[in-house]
Amino acid sequence: MQPTATVLVYSDDSNTRAQVRLAAGRRPAPDVPVVEFVECATPEAVLREMDKGGIDVCVLDGEAVPLGGMGVCRQIKDEVFDCPPVLLLMGRPQDAWLATWCRADAATTLPVDPVEFAAALASLLRQKRLLSV
Repeated sequence: MQPTATVLVYSDDSNTRAQVRLAAGRRPAPDVPVVEFVECATPEAVLREMDKGGIDVCVLDGEAVPLGGMGVCRQIKDEVFDCPPVLLLMGRPQDAWLATWCRADAATTLPVDPVEFAAALASLLRQKRLLSV
């Protein structure tokens, strides 16, 4: 059996969650594991899933309402021990400094660009794998 990676996707918009799933596909790069998605539409659902554990990478929508992915990122980085890497989806490339402020490990823009997104997700999965060895 091949190992899998669990990717949490937070967005209040089901279309954004679908874009993430489609951009990543089953495997965002040949050298990373197959991904399984856990979708969350509310910040409370994100916190419940993080409490359960087993999340390898979080993808957070910075444009989500009522609480954007930047706020959720900052919260989980402060509150979750050994927090998994976070990929932040931002509305504008000029907001990259906000990704740094909230301690995101990587950032891409919305709408999701499949090539850019898959590369960023694969990079975080590789880092996670190297850190866990």
